Amino acid sequence: MTKTCTTCPYCGVGCGVLAEPNTAVAGDPQHPANFGRLCSKGTALGETVGLEGRLLAPRLQGKDVSWDQALDLVAEKFQTAIQEHGPDSVAFYVSGQLLTEDYYVANKLMKGFIGSANIDTNSRLCMASSVAGHKRAFGTDTVPGQYEDFEEADLVVLVGSNTAWCHPVLFRRLEAAKAARPEMKIVVIDPRRTATAKAADLHLAIAPDGDAALFNRLLTEIARRGLINQEYVDAHVEGMSVALEAAGTPHPCGLTEDEIQTFLNMWCSTDKVVTLYSQGVNQSWCGSDKVNAIINCHLATGRIGRVGMGPFSMTGQPNAMGGREVGGLANMLAAHLDLENARHRSAVKEFWAAPTIADHAGLKAVDLFQACADGKIKALWVMSTNPAVSMPEADAVAAAIRNVPFTVSTDILVDTDTNACCDLLLPATGWGEKSGTVTNSERRISRQRPFLPAPGQARHDWAIIADVGRRMGWVEAFDFANEAEVFREHAALSGVAASLGRDFDISGLADLSDSAFDALEPVVWPVPADGISPKRFFAGGGFYHPDGKARMLAITPPDLSVDLGTNLRFNTGRVRDHWHTMTRTGRAPQLGAHLAEPYLEIHPEDAAAIGLQEVGLAEVQNSHGRALLRVMITDNVQIGECFAPMHWTGETSSQGRINALVTGRVDPVSGQPALKGASVSVTPYEAGWYGFAASRAEMEPARPYAAVAKTKTGWRAEVAGHKLPSDWEKEARQILNLNGGQTSVVEDKARGLVRVAIYEGAVLAGVFFAAPDPVVVARSASIDQIGTETPAGRVLAGVPGADQPAKGAIVCACMDVGREELRRAIAGGATSVPMLGDCTGAGTNCGSCRPEMQELLDVTSNQRMAAE
Repeated sequence: MTKTCTTCPYCGVGCGVLAEPNTAVAGDPQHPANFGRLCSKGTALGETVGLEGRLLAPRLQGKDVSWDQALDLVAEKFQTAIQEHGPDSVAFYVSGQLLTEDYYVANKLMKGFIGSANIDTNSRLCMASSVAGHKRAFGTDTVPGQYEDFEEADLVVLVGSNTAWCHPVLFRRLEAAKAARPEMKIVVIDPRRTATAKAADLHLAIAPDGDAALFNRLLTEIARRGLINQEYVDAHVEGMSVALEAAGTPHPCGLTEDEIQTFLNMWCSTDKVVTLYSQGVNQSWCGSDKVNAIINCHLATGRIGRVGMGPFSMTGQPNAMGGREVGGLANMLAAHLDLENARHRSAVKEFWAAPTIADHAGLKAVDLFQACADGKIKALWVMSTNPAVSMPEADAVAAAIRNVPFTVSTDILVDTDTNACCDLLLPATGWGEKSGTVTNSERRISRQRPFLPAPGQARHDWAIIADVGRRMGWVEAFDFANEAEVFREHAALSGVAASLGRDFDISGLADLSDSAFDALEPVVWPVPADGISPKRFFAGGGFYHPDGKARMLAITPPDLSVDLGTNLRFNTGRVRDHWHTMTRTGRAPQLGAHLAEPYLEIHPEDAAAIGLQEVGLAEVQNSHGRALLRVMITDNVQIGECFAPMHWTGETSSQGRINALVTGRVDPVSGQPALKGASVSVTPYEAGWYGFAASRAEMEPARPYAAVAKTKTGWRAEVAGHKLPSDWEKEARQILNLNGGQTSVVEDKARGLVRVAIYEGAVLAGVFFAAPDPVVVARSASIDQIGTETPAGRVLAGVPGADQPAKGAIVCACMDVGREELRRAIAGGATSVPMLGDCTGAGTNCGSCRPEMQELLDVTSNQRMAAE
């Protein structure tokens, strides 16, 4: 079949994908971001593009309406709010899932024609502090380096980044470089011992928010050793003396002096250093200062903009960078122009021929939803995101959305937590149907191309927004024929920005024909009209402050001695195989197999003090949220801290929406919320019974504790209840969502064990296990038996047959390899990850599971040594 070159819709790596109309996908070996590699999520993309649950027509209050009715209503409601309450009474909340062309049209409508800057994005939650740090240091939001710098560096420092799980393909490139040059060193700075940390030469388990203190210490050491590049600083940097003075005041960072000295020696003795930072830096109430503390060290040494060296912000979303390019944040103007600069505002207004232009920053995400709660926002448009799950204090955000008189959501799905709060739903095209561009974390613009037809009445986001703009009276300004025309206008505006001394310039692409746009190869900006395009910034200065110099900032680290009492510090993040709120990855059975339910990582000492049991349930709560989570006792987290992943929603779990627990405290500079800094109490949840279920039918998370996930044979669920049911067969049928068929029930009342199988004819339709303690059963085997004619006695035994060796918990999602299969391979003589791959296939696709495979090898080796 014809293969379409497109781009993955997940993280900021921006991998190239070859896709076929039959939904087969593979990595694009020609794409310079991934050279053919894909992670587990990218590998499973073909499983996510079905029409199950899709929103296929506009829907008002649960009833389908025509596009004309829907768009007329949006235009009318927004116009009425503006006329009666002013332009700041309306707001857009958009997404790094949008393509650049979608983002551009939304920004143009809000800032240039409505005349408000009340357009913010879920990218505020992942990289706003990087934007603020860049602008303070460089004068504009510029990522100086390239991915190849990680391969060329002699030392790569990963700060607050679980790259092995969150940006797996980039980590594979780093691993390959280290294999080729074993002298290369990798340092991970992270409070948790993550999969990335386990693969590093040095892991520094820093105290939460201790990063600024550590990099201040590094700056003073750079000066003490005489490593300041005085020639570079004199020519290109201001603020050295005040930065050094501030850094000279010592602050604790949670590390021992030996650990600090080891790190200082590695950094100071290595010329080619890349410091990559991600959400552990950004998602903090002092994230902007952390960013600038890191940049200070690179500016002081001139280790920036040259091959194999520099600070590097790794974004979380596929088009967070593209959103920044079009001014998608509430405090930015298009093309990296400054909203507070009158000359910049005038230039954009003139270019757009706009009737007005926003003249002050709009509401950032947390403040925007607070304004909704306060009744200040009269019309809200949410585009391609799920803030009722992803925002801090998510329960309050859901209530705030409901409080707005008119709410509209553009989405691909009917049922999301946010859509349940909205009046009008508009069907958008999704990945595989959309056409436009995205920009990855190294400033590389790539095409996202369609290989599937738009289903039902779904339309492109840019076209929906433009149609509303025309209906609001701005016909000519929003009369775009296609996405190529939007891109050309975006590129032309960047030329205006370049004439004003800005970094973002793709004016060399402003005259692309439609066919040339369709054929556009991945390209790193800038792409100026004169064709001169440096790949890296700032090796020779050229910063974007008025004097052309960078700024080093005086950074005062935060006080870490906060007394939480009996509470724990609550850290949040991602798992390896899921993405954001699972509206896409939750549709792929193989991606739910590794970690199928929300969980809480907690240190053994804290677990013992609280009375938690391994795989039991914990109730986690504070003043504004509550969750029930499966307990995972591990020393990967530090004493006094706990961790939970952020992916589960009201659609996939009954009590797993953990951002309800995150406090809406923000960085005062960037407005980014501290998603890793809440305080929570943790107590055991005394369940009356626990259960596991597998069914051919879709199950609902309708028990006190429940988490559901799609499987290759149907659905699975982990459940628990407080009160013992009086009728176990009825309970099983309700959980399994099966009303018909014949039932086999085995109950051991003395031990409290219940096992129920439901058959439709000779075919197993569902199986349910319950016990007074967490159920021990061969889950993979039970899931595989659904839809087969396996006899009830074998099904209810809950173990694989003699001809079906136990698979165990899934380790490799790509190749469907379980822990027990790996253990058998180790027992059979496999002594390395490559040998395990040869035996089982595990780790031979994306490689994301390799750290877990290595850990299993290490544990087995230690057990053997102890036995000997």
